[in-house]
Amino acid sequence: MYKRTYSSATCSLIRRAASSSSASGAARKAGSSPVASSSPACGVNQYRSYSFFRSVPRWSHGVDWKSPASLTSQIRTASPLLERLQRTFATMAADHPFNGIATSLPKPGGGEFGKFYSLPALNDPRIEKLPYSIRILLESAIRNCDNFQVTKADVEKIIDWEKTSPKLVEIPFKPARVLLQATVVDLACMRDAMNRLGSDSNKINPLVPVDLVIDHSVQVDVTRSENAVQANMELEFQRNRERFAFLKWGSTAFRNMLVVPPGSGIVHQVNLEYLGRVVFNTDGVLYPDSVVGTDSHTTMIDGLGVAGWGVGGIEAEAAMLGQPMSMVLPAVVGFKLSGSLRNGVTATDLVLTVTQMLRKHGVVGKFVEFYGEGMSKLSLADRATIANMSPEYGATMGFFPVDHVTLQYLKLTGRSDETVAMIEAYLRANKMFVDYNEPQIDRVYSSYLSLDLEEVVPCISGPKRPHDRVPLKDMKADWHSCLDNKVGFKGFAVPKEAQEKVVKFTFHGQPAELTHGSIVIAAITSCTNTSNPSVMLGAALVAKKACELGLQVKPWVKTSLAPGSGVVTKYLLQSGLQKYMNQQGFHIVGYGCTTCIGNSGDLDESVASAISENDIVAAAVLSGNRNFEGRVHALTRANYLASPPLVVAYALAGTVDIDFEKDPIGVGKDGKNVYFRDIWPSNEEVSEAVQSSVLPEMFKSTYEAITKGNPIWNDLSVPETKLYSWDPNSTYIHEPPYFKNMTMDPPGPHGVKDAYCLLNFGDSITTDHISPAGSIHKDSPAAKFLLERGVERKDFNSYGSRRGNDEIMERGTFANIRIVNKLLKGEVGPKTLHIPTGEKLSVFDAAAKYKAAGQATVVLAGAEYGSGSSRDWAAKGPMLLGVKAVIAKSFERIHRSNLVGMGIVPLCFKAGEDADSLGLTGHERYTIDLPSKLSDIRPGQDVTVRTDTGKSFTCTVRFDTEVELEYFNHGGILPYVIRQLITQ
Repeated sequence: MYKRTYSSATCSLIRRAASSSSASGAARKAGSSPVASSSPACGVNQYRSYSFFRSVPRWSHGVDWKSPASLTSQIRTASPLLERLQRTFATMAADHPFNGIATSLPKPGGGEFGKFYSLPALNDPRIEKLPYSIRILLESAIRNCDNFQVTKADVEKIIDWEKTSPKLVEIPFKPARVLLQATVVDLACMRDAMNRLGSDSNKINPLVPVDLVIDHSVQVDVTRSENAVQANMELEFQRNRERFAFLKWGSTAFRNMLVVPPGSGIVHQVNLEYLGRVVFNTDGVLYPDSVVGTDSHTTMIDGLGVAGWGVGGIEAEAAMLGQPMSMVLPAVVGFKLSGSLRNGVTATDLVLTVTQMLRKHGVVGKFVEFYGEGMSKLSLADRATIANMSPEYGATMGFFPVDHVTLQYLKLTGRSDETVAMIEAYLRANKMFVDYNEPQIDRVYSSYLSLDLEEVVPCISGPKRPHDRVPLKDMKADWHSCLDNKVGFKGFAVPKEAQEKVVKFTFHGQPAELTHGSIVIAAITSCTNTSNPSVMLGAALVAKKACELGLQVKPWVKTSLAPGSGVVTKYLLQSGLQKYMNQQGFHIVGYGCTTCIGNSGDLDESVASAISENDIVAAAVLSGNRNFEGRVHALTRANYLASPPLVVAYALAGTVDIDFEKDPIGVGKDGKNVYFRDIWPSNEEVSEAVQSSVLPEMFKSTYEAITKGNPIWNDLSVPETKLYSWDPNSTYIHEPPYFKNMTMDPPGPHGVKDAYCLLNFGDSITTDHISPAGSIHKDSPAAKFLLERGVERKDFNSYGSRRGNDEIMERGTFANIRIVNKLLKGEVGPKTLHIPTGEKLSVFDAAAKYKAAGQATVVLAGAEYGSGSSRDWAAKGPMLLGVKAVIAKSFERIHRSNLVGMGIVPLCFKAGEDADSLGLTGHERYTIDLPSKLSDIRPGQDVTVRTDTGKSFTCTVRFDTEVELEYFNHGGILPYVIRQLITQ
């Protein structure tokens, strides 16, 4: 292997030259084009695949890695110490296993765009039938092949996908870039760990382009005001100044990192409209864009033909630092679309229909690839809407290959003609472009689905899960069923005699009333829909028609409009429709994720009291992608996902207890009833508004300014240091204990002995239940912690904003007010039973007692444990609480991976078994017999779990790859990375 070719002295030579070079520091400059300024991605070429290169600072920016002559010349310029290596590099270039297929891509009129690794040049007929999504994995493996991290055998596995994917074979994957929307606390902490272990802390630097978009901290505090954007931004900065300063420090301390300041938009819309390259051209090497992100809805970029999906923050950090991602070669579901959407049907209706279909089909851990003649009837924004909700239907990706629609969108959003020409030329040359004007070769898929777009009907989803779709015509009947049904995903168990209850109260001096199903939050929010001009302008047309007819949203309904980028504001103003949105209370409140992630802000005190004092099942309607219990707002027990136009329509109706086909929405200014059909725009009206109002100049001007920040951000002063100065009194940024007492010796694999059950769950426990999310409840352990440190309740902020403080996040783990723990016999709330004493305590307090006594804990769970957002804190939090293993019927893909990454053992009951069928109550103590030698553990092997009551049962250990076993051996992925970097 090449790793053995170079001595430590040689590696030291490289580092010494690099550190002395004036060419150091190749960070991207703010405001520059991502395409033009992106540094060589990890694995762009074979050279940086070698382990020692991951420790070399970014002195290499601008080096032509493809050309040995250019390479050695520029090395000589960097430092005479490296001249002795030129023969070595020439040998490496010659030895690349796939040098023979490196091909020039000519420009029309002369010259060349660059070189690329040509899939057609392999002359392998199997490639022609590969799904397009698998071809991206194949190209990456070929380009990065070094017969060490990526081998020729890995390439063969991908080429032979049709036969190998059913066998669940493992492959390495190196994404072209990483997308963040969180923080860099772990990277700062890793630098300190490297320093304590006597190594070079500068080794902790991203080796691939990293984009960090700050979008999860704005809250809907001020609404129904022309000044709402500015007022909410000022409050956002007041609450988050310390965190923002830390992130700004990170933008200068770490190389190759672009930070998009708060107030710029939602990460996935910014990615779609600006950051997405589709094809990289780095120093003359062409290759497909691919990305992993720390938010599960990173999949939205799949609509642009970019392979992208969500991973845990810890996995993303490892990818940043040059580690290949180990993944199971996925099955691919082919989803054929035909026909076109009927008049009045939106992309949101379509995605909710697709979500339900794919949930039923079963696509967890799989790619979904869309194709068929119906593709030409979907705009790029419609495709992005479908791709966005991949986590909701369970797929790793919902992929739309690049075609003419993609190219048109790239031009619309301000990409240059030359860039678009390069993208088309490369993808055509490498058989990654779909031209529906040409005969189509039948591709092979693992399974097949089809949908005639004509069959899609208007719908919403809820009241507690995204895939519980309800056709609009059935909504009233479905609502009454939910009131009747026992408490569950489709039930509230409201007694018949209480279902017609009317609560009268006074709202700012005027009479108001609520009933079960009354809407108190109506929010146009979330990346899923605000990136789609057709539904945004459709919502504005509904508002216009309602204004003209004399309808008005009730003042106690908390309305908000939070676009995903400033482009939305520009086209709403251009269309002349924003004034009608304002008249209905849908003023713009900010640019970022708001209600969809629980940043909905407080309800008016009179409304909150009316709900809580009378046990009203109040409703929220939002254009988001998540509606799990307790997520949107603590007081809205019914939460429905709907298109933006339907959000406006329901806000006008004021209730979900309505049949839009039969019941009037309200009474117009002429005294006549106004019905849904009177305010709903036709497809032609929407299309005309889009064509006349959405212009390329809007995208260009928005994104030319996006990295310049705003005055408040620009005024933040941060130190220019490479190591962060932790403030022990900070309630926002705190050094986590992940590497405390870490040594160079891995701790090795370990079983679990006599562990108590911390929590016993049923099915569908989401990361919203596990991870700290939304507002900090006034009676929670996190609230107590903040109050003890002098933080007033009004300044609690959200868990998302305080995710840089492990002490708060640990206290917020399993603190969801809607969580149901079987240890408390179905009682709802964030409590558990401390088994040794029988005390009912908060989960944090119980875990603290177990830890103080030196007692390990486990979690019992049902099916789909960890579904929902890809929150790394859903794994970090349990680890900090002392959880050693989770035993479940099944896991969501990303969450299982995150558990492994934090050193927690994921175990699955055998098929047909669960805690109930085995007679487990959670009062037992559990011993998990894992071999003490790593060589004795295999991915997916069976192990015995014994209890102190004499019962024992067999589980499958869900370490799915050999690499995951290595992570477990090291106590987690981040300790593994640190030890790897130090020993290189």
